Amino acid sequence: MMALFLPFGSARAQQSEAPALTVSLVQPVQRVWPETIPASGWLKPWQEAIIASETSGLRITDILADVGSVVSKGQPLVRLSQDSVLADLRKQEAAVETAKANLAKASADADRARRLRPSGALSDQNIADRLTDEQTAKASLEAEEASLESQKIKLAQTVVPAVDDGLITTRSAELGAVVSSGTELFRMIRQQRVEWQAEVSARYLPRITEGLRVEIDGPTDRPVQGKVRLVAPSVSANTGRAIVYVALPSDVHPRVGLYVTGSIELQTTPALAVPETAIVFRDGLNYVFTVDATKRARRVRVETGRRNNGEVEITSGINQSSRVVSSGGAFLSDNALVNVAGES
Repeated sequence: MMALFLPFGSARAQQSEAPALTVSLVQPVQRVWPETIPASGWLKPWQEAIIASETSGLRITDILADVGSVVSKGQPLVRLSQDSVLADLRKQEAAVETAKANLAKASADADRARRLRPSGALSDQNIADRLTDEQTAKASLEAEEASLESQKIKLAQTVVPAVDDGLITTRSAELGAVVSSGTELFRMIRQQRVEWQAEVSARYLPRITEGLRVEIDGPTDRPVQGKVRLVAPSVSANTGRAIVYVALPSDVHPRVGLYVTGSIELQTTPALAVPETAIVFRDGLNYVFTVDATKRARRVRVETGRRNNGEVEITSGINQSSRVVSSGGAFLSDNALVNVAGES
């Protein structure tokens, strides 16, 4: 008696089951993506220059730049008091004139001695003394002229210029301060060039070479492109990581001191990719839903890899012939009946 009613009950159950959702399907596509290494590190100056005084005992009279100033090589940044230097310069100019006069007199005496030597009117000792005086006067003039040149250099040093094009980052110069030789007045980023000092695991070092492309998640929404400039020759004993120096484009000037993340591209390799919206994350694992010929949704665990332009790489779990639910998988259950968009 019960056997007569089972087929009817089973058919009725099948008729009552309705599709859980209408879904769109995609097939995994083969892409060629670069293999990337994650990295993080600080944005720092490519090179930092210190601008210091080359002379001592002079007072700062003018400060012509400040923090944030973009300066050119040779541009005056600080002026020092010139009064004492100008006085010493005039004194040395007078000393040079005196030395020239002494040389003229000594040269005239020496010439006279040379002319009278054949006649014997002057003793050999007298002639030797006059020739020696001439040589001494020449040496004295050269010494005074060297001292004059030194005073001119000291005068030039009363104006402290920028040593290169760049951006002033710190200022130690204070108006009225008396400086000594080597006193730091400014610090600057040479040529406004900022680089990323990225820390990477030591195991990647054999595969990183100069010129590799780098993408940095900058402080703005737009990623910054760069290139590997240098790979550090040593590895930190504490962290097991090494520094990779990444050069940024010359027209990109992010603020130094920021800690940012990014990736270094090694080489391009094939990737089986699906839309990111197809991934369902449950209980710490990644899944996708595939649909079979009976329009049943099957939950399949997958392993993911790289991500690029809204797609994610699938390293295991499905193949290129799989029919994958492109979105809405979070609302499906395993073995659910679905409608497939575009199929009757």
